[in-house]
Amino acid sequence: MTRRRLRPEELELWNQVARTTDKLNPRSIEMPADATPKRPPRKPEPVSPQKPLSRFEIGQNARGKSAGHTLYPTAPEQVAHAPVRMDKKAHTKLKRGKLKPEARIDLHGMTLAQAQPALTGFIMRAFAEGQRLVLVITGKGKRTTDDGPIPQRPGVLRHNVPHWLHTSPLNSMVMQITPAHLRHGGDGAYYVYLRRSR
Repeated sequence: MTRRRLRPEELELWNQVARTTDKLNPRSIEMPADATPKRPPRKPEPVSPQKPLSRFEIGQNARGKSAGHTLYPTAPEQVAHAPVRMDKKAHTKLKRGKLKPEARIDLHGMTLAQAQPALTGFIMRAFAEGQRLVLVITGKGKRTTDDGPIPQRPGVLRHNVPHWLHTSPLNSMVMQITPAHLRHGGDGAYYVYLRRSR
């Protein structure tokens, strides 16, 4: 950036102000009318030789592969690892598909709004009739491509049915929920073991 030269009236004004001040340095020099204040030229900073930068890639110092999404266990996983509340011998038979359900409900093709009341009514009727083991068929759900940042699991009913069975009013009637054996639907169905009605 170049500095402009001071105009004569600016120099005269400066000299008037300078005459009215107390001088700190006795050898103070008045600026001549044609002079312009000059700064000493700046010395360029010495440039230190640098090593050329090595090629950089994102994640080059990362250890191993990323863990991906750490998802909360699915409802079927939670059901499969739930503690056994029923008779262990009966539970073993149940897991092997040797106990036959006394009633069943198929929720295929229903929306959440249709399935929850249907399931609630079915469980309440089965409990009132004294049935102990019922089968709830949810289906495995449609597999879709998951392109979003939030992972989505297939099978809306499959994930909501255990939650509904663990909440009021059904939780007081349900003793155990277990994934069904392959002969009764496998991953797309649940055995629901009911308490004894009093």
